[in-house]
Amino acid sequence: MNVETAQPTTSVSRGALPPGVYLLAFSLFAMGSAEFLLAGVLPGIADDFQISLSSAGALISAFAIGVVIGGPPFALLTLHWPRRTTLVTTQAVFAASVAVGLLTDSYEVLLATRFVCGLAYAGYWAVAAVTAIGLVTADRTARASGVVVSGLSLAMIAGGPAGALLSHFTGWRGGFWGVAALTAVGAVLSLLAIPATGADTEPSVRRELRVLRRPQLWVVYAVTILSTAAYMITYNYLAAFLTDITGIPAVWVPAILVLFGVGAFAGLSVGGRIADRLPTHALLVGALGILVGSVLLAVLARHAVAVVPLVLLLGVFGFVLNPAIYARVFTIASAAPTLAGATTVSAFQLGISLVPALAGAALSTGADITSVTWIGAALAAAIVPAVLLDRTISNRRTM
Repeated sequence: MNVETAQPTTSVSRGALPPGVYLLAFSLFAMGSAEFLLAGVLPGIADDFQISLSSAGALISAFAIGVVIGGPPFALLTLHWPRRTTLVTTQAVFAASVAVGLLTDSYEVLLATRFVCGLAYAGYWAVAAVTAIGLVTADRTARASGVVVSGLSLAMIAGGPAGALLSHFTGWRGGFWGVAALTAVGAVLSLLAIPATGADTEPSVRRELRVLRRPQLWVVYAVTILSTAAYMITYNYLAAFLTDITGIPAVWVPAILVLFGVGAFAGLSVGGRIADRLPTHALLVGALGILVGSVLLAVLARHAVAVVPLVLLLGVFGFVLNPAIYARVFTIASAAPTLAGATTVSAFQLGISLVPALAGAALSTGADITSVTWIGAALAAAIVPAVLLDRTISNRRTM
């Protein structure tokens, strides 16, 4: 079988990454914008389909479920496909599903298209990460992964807000047409810019599944779930935190949310540069940063002069971990990275999906909104022993 695992591009200077890595980030930005855009247009969708806001919110859950359960099976299904083919196919399915959802008058069809978008998104994200590390030398895999994941950070900073702004003037469908168009552009450019090279080994479903049984890999997945939930639980409730507790006028909330995204982008850049050499340090720094930042947000919640920079730092420390997580996954599962990468994507989404349940459990008892930052701190504290366990296992293997 002809399967692509692009070899490192030797013509690129040591300080630069191949253009294909940035193209993968652009495509993830285009597709990821659909995830962050939806929250801003839910009222418009509810009015258009004459449904409740909670029913419209199920569209978010449908996408998340597609990502959580779809990534690993999709990775196995496409294991014998050339990676460039998989990338373009997932982009095409994603763009087509978005278009079908925009053209329908049926809420049920729209719900189904969101689920399919989640499947395609998970498949693309997993294969994009594997493709990126195949385009660079081994000492830059975390940096390349960090650049690819930065597309998601840019979607949070710019894609979602820009799409919501476009939808404000054109109706809720306008922003999603923009997402579909950018995804289609990314697919065409992928055909032109992602190299098609043959693999040295035959892909094996059995080998992929065998690697997934390694306990150390699941320790890293635990880190992924815990860290994602640790910073996202604060981010998801940040608007209420800022207005109800800190007393910041609502007009400033979008700018502060963007500040979190700026911090996330900086964290990915820093994390990508240190995670190849010091992955454990990057994981511990990120975990301790989330822990301290969350505690300080709770303690200093009423002081805007402290809260605003802490939101920036929470974004930095939260996303410092991501390149290191990918570095650890692809080191442990170097013989079978596709399924391991897809499961990593599912773990990220599972961490996000846990947030409403964890926050709801606290808020339903009558606790104020600062309780979510304490939960974030507790989750961050739980990361540390998991990271140390991963290091202990690695040290035993090298002895």
